[in-house]
Amino acid sequence: MSRRNIAKKRSIYPDPIYNSKLISMLTVRVLKSGKKGLAQKIIYKSLDIIKNKTKEEPLEILEKAVRNTTPLVEVKARRIGGSTYQVPMEVRACRGTNLALRWITRFAIQRTGTSMAIKLANEIIDAANENGNSIRKREETHRMAEANKAFAHYRY
Repeated sequence: MSRRNIAKKRSIYPDPIYNSKLISMLTVRVLKSGKKGLAQKIIYKSLDIIKNKTKEEPLEILEKAVRNTTPLVEVKARRIGGSTYQVPMEVRACRGTNLALRWITRFAIQRTGTSMAIKLANEIIDAANENGNSIRKREETHRMAEANKAFAHYRY
């Protein structure tokens, strides 16, 4: 982190097909070694799978999944007087969305199966229905914050 000046927030361009910033953020998470075209293909294929499985608008389901997996609080390590405390902090909206997308892609990769598009589609559907590993991760984060509520006065 630079001491001189604050890092500027980069503007996110919406994706070409759905015209959604959320999908372009997801593309960056799926991206591996600069292959953006391949990442977009995977995402569009998974959105088609979602549309076929649920018979609903895939963009709405993706937004619902992200909303369901977005954490409200998280714990941050804070060093005070030689000991480290896990201090609960509120999560800002942009960080919450980033965490949700990161968890969805991470647990989609860990799923069993052959095609990444199918795994991603299943993880998004599970997150929209409030079950799956990404929802479990959010609940675990909330539990950690709840357990360390005693250290809330050590906020920055």
